[in-house]
Amino acid sequence: MTMSIPELLVNDGFITEGDREKITKYSTESGLSFIKIALNFGYISRKNYERSLLNAGYVIEEIREQPYDSEILAKTDLNFAHDRVALPLRVQNGKIVVIMADPGDELFLDFIKFTYDMEASIILASDLDIIWLSNVLIGEKYNKSAVYELLKRDPDSSAIVTFSSAQLVFIFVVLGLVTVGLVLSFKNTTIIINVLISTFFLIAIIFKLFLALVGSRFELHQAVTKEELKLVEDEDLPIYTILLPVYKEDRLVKKLIWNLQSIDYPRHKLDIKLLIEEEDDKTLNAVRNLDFPAIFEVIVVPYHMPKTKPKACNYGLHFARGEYLTIYDAEDIPDTDQLKKVVSLFGKLPSNYICVQSALNYFNRNENFLTRMFTLEYSYWFDYMLPGLDTLDIPIPLGGTSNHFKLDPLIELGAWDPFNVTEDADLGVRAYAKGYKIAIINSTTYEEANNEPFNWIRQRSRWIKGYMQTFLVHMRNPVALWKEIGWKGFLGFNFFIGATPITFLVYPIMLGFFICYVVFDLSSIRTLFPDWVLFMAIFNLMVGNILMIYINMIAVFKRRYYELILFAIANPIYWLMHSVAAYKGLYQLIVKPFYWEKTNHGLSKVNNPVNVVK
Repeated sequence: MTMSIPELLVNDGFITEGDREKITKYSTESGLSFIKIALNFGYISRKNYERSLLNAGYVIEEIREQPYDSEILAKTDLNFAHDRVALPLRVQNGKIVVIMADPGDELFLDFIKFTYDMEASIILASDLDIIWLSNVLIGEKYNKSAVYELLKRDPDSSAIVTFSSAQLVFIFVVLGLVTVGLVLSFKNTTIIINVLISTFFLIAIIFKLFLALVGSRFELHQAVTKEELKLVEDEDLPIYTILLPVYKEDRLVKKLIWNLQSIDYPRHKLDIKLLIEEEDDKTLNAVRNLDFPAIFEVIVVPYHMPKTKPKACNYGLHFARGEYLTIYDAEDIPDTDQLKKVVSLFGKLPSNYICVQSALNYFNRNENFLTRMFTLEYSYWFDYMLPGLDTLDIPIPLGGTSNHFKLDPLIELGAWDPFNVTEDADLGVRAYAKGYKIAIINSTTYEEANNEPFNWIRQRSRWIKGYMQTFLVHMRNPVALWKEIGWKGFLGFNFFIGATPITFLVYPIMLGFFICYVVFDLSSIRTLFPDWVLFMAIFNLMVGNILMIYINMIAVFKRRYYELILFAIANPIYWLMHSVAAYKGLYQLIVKPFYWEKTNHGLSKVNNPVNVVK
């Protein structure tokens, strides 16, 4: 065939002549190959591309089992292989065997001649198979960086060690003292423990109420106005990277594409990376079988433990081209103007602001009891708690999605900790400790609330375990942390990050005493504890629950979810579920701290959410 691939696609009617000119222009400017732009910027579907090649007599070969020569591969940079969707494999019959998605890519063929001083023997292959093989064969350097970069830059901030030696000594000394106290004076020791637990529980709840009341003074829509958005010119916008870490999300790929297409941002300035694990053929094949164009680039993350979301995101950073970067999950529906709002806000903020956090909420909030409670929780968390932390200048634990970063400072920080299962909460604290600031923006990303109890427990146990990891990492040297973030940040960190899992752990203990005392009226409980101790514990439990119910009730007002207000009364039941998750998280922290428990998505029957995207 003498007709080039671009000519072939125009001739078959899969792209227009105008599309061809746009793609060619952008290819010249960016260094990306024509076919990469065509497939990853929504111009043509992979099915139509393959149809066009097959109709023209080309043969697309299976390449995963192709033999290769490591010395040949070593001369090719992975980013270049990605940009050109091509890879040299070996020498055969005096030629370099290369796999290419576009056999007419002159720039890559010139690279082969210049680098190896040989002609190329071309094997035509699917772009996805080339990307898969490229990452598996020459991605080791990037993969090791993704796992160990933070450990190399800032070993004290890595959760690769769960308990430091000093922490283990402290824990066993406390356990020893408690044991001795119980032996010498069982009654007095249990009284002291009970008083400490119940007092801590109440103080932690009052602190959360204080944060919520401070945050309630700020409206959601204060950061970027519609008038400011109108002043944003598309040609002045920077390239924006979006990372989409997925694992076995083949059912959500189509929905993900439609959600991304609604984003109000110039298409050629979006740098969207779909991060797929090496063994996740289900998701890769879902992308391969799409019958409409995608607007993202696939990055295959080679296998390496720990197999976590932060490790995948770190790997994706090596291919990021944007000035700003954000992360979305597969089921996310961000406000259409979110990226423009973030760019506008960064333009107004001082240079030490590294991140802008969007609010998270749920599109299926009224599906069942669990989704309603989840929505109440997220509403007070993102609409009240985080603005309260921001106002008081206390470290902000970032959410797992829709946090928008300046790319260069993010890399300087060492990016995410692949050994921490709440990597964004940890990153928020690390950023604060290094003098960076985080802003909260008036934009929301809507997610799918977990509607199944066991799936919810899996997700929540990972989150709580990650809070425990984050607390242990940053409290390895409490004095140094105090000096880094000041007394206000130190107390805020302890009563927000540290106290959250502890309150969940002690809640069923206090509830158990309450039930035994009030319902069963066990004489042994009365004998063990004086009435004032029991009254104090019960008072703290009752007040703590009432305050949390109140916090949940006020959560509905900013978003006008008034139909959820009575469900706040069920918060004690919801907290018991948290306690189950907390004990599971504590167990996993000890036996498998880096295990990333997969949350299943796409379970909701709410497929067409309405009135959620501005």
